[in-house]
Amino acid sequence: MAFFLQFSLGLLVALAIAGSVLAEAPQDAEEARVAEDDRTIKIETDRLEAVIPKKDPKHWMTGIEKGSFLDKITGFREVGDGLMVVDWLMEAGSDEAHGDQVFAPDGHGVGRYTWHTNETDPARRTYALMAHGSSHRKRVVEGPQLCHRIKPVQPKVIHGKDFIAVTTTYQYEYAAPGRKAGSRWTQRIVFPQGERFFVLMDKIDSVNDSQEMFLRNDTPGCVRHEQGDTFSEIYLSYLSGPKGVRIPSSEFFTPFPPDLKFGYRRDTHKTPEHFIRAYHLRDKKTGKDGPWLAGLTLEPSVVYEAWCSQRPGDIIVMIEEIHGKPVKAGESFSAAHIVGYFDSIEEMHKAYERYKGHTALAADRSGWRLEK
Repeated sequence: MAFFLQFSLGLLVALAIAGSVLAEAPQDAEEARVAEDDRTIKIETDRLEAVIPKKDPKHWMTGIEKGSFLDKITGFREVGDGLMVVDWLMEAGSDEAHGDQVFAPDGHGVGRYTWHTNETDPARRTYALMAHGSSHRKRVVEGPQLCHRIKPVQPKVIHGKDFIAVTTTYQYEYAAPGRKAGSRWTQRIVFPQGERFFVLMDKIDSVNDSQEMFLRNDTPGCVRHEQGDTFSEIYLSYLSGPKGVRIPSSEFFTPFPPDLKFGYRRDTHKTPEHFIRAYHLRDKKTGKDGPWLAGLTLEPSVVYEAWCSQRPGDIIVMIEEIHGKPVKAGESFSAAHIVGYFDSIEEMHKAYERYKGHTALAADRSGWRLEK
């Protein structure tokens, strides 16, 4: 009888945690630290350092602040404008019929994204085509463009036994004609002790209906370079077969639009087993390769569109759009990612196998967990 009760209890526990991945505590790791002031929250674990802005950012207001993500093992840092930066709430379609008539309280037009269809200034039109392409038209549902137009935020910090979690929320302030403002964006970031990566979720609680709503972000982030001086290659797991493709830095010496090459669309591509985007860091002074900085989207089917393109101005943009499916007011959607440093492509895929299939991230003082 005792054996039966013990077996039943074990079965109930197993069923209770089915569909989630629980954090595993590292052994003998120095305690993580949080330093907070009125502008930022600085996180330091035994493996990483990172800064999350609250106001007056060095570049963007969302995600991990520009230049702050440090790999303590190698001394390398992120070389773009920050990591997991969030943008508009959007949908497929065109807003050129009303885009020039709708302005936010801060004076910035909701229809700014439609430059590629109705911009008359040649220089700005050329830039818009290089930045956004022209083959898949989209429009804004709600604004502002969170990366640089949101007001100061007050993230909530949980300092657990073997992790630190930071949760930021914000409500969109204005909407396109016929839509309501007020959808809520939540970004939760967990920094586990003993790991060279963080785990992140972006979630939208929508107040609008849409046939194809998506959230735009940078996964893992853009790459700043001059003729490949900061990176040697880019890896995209979802192109050119099951092993992915390794693209030399020389492919990014000349600007090209996102719909010319290295693009992914769910309606034109087969859903891959893994969705990984990474760049191989290079020391600017010595030319020596460092670690890979990778972004793993843990459920491939949530990716609506993604591109890796060279814009004018020596910046590679790695935009990713999540969801892109019907949404009703009151419904939610989310995506979960792992972002961090890896010594090899094989190591990325090993981490992916461990955490794959999840779209949500929860955390409280007892621990953190990925959920479906």
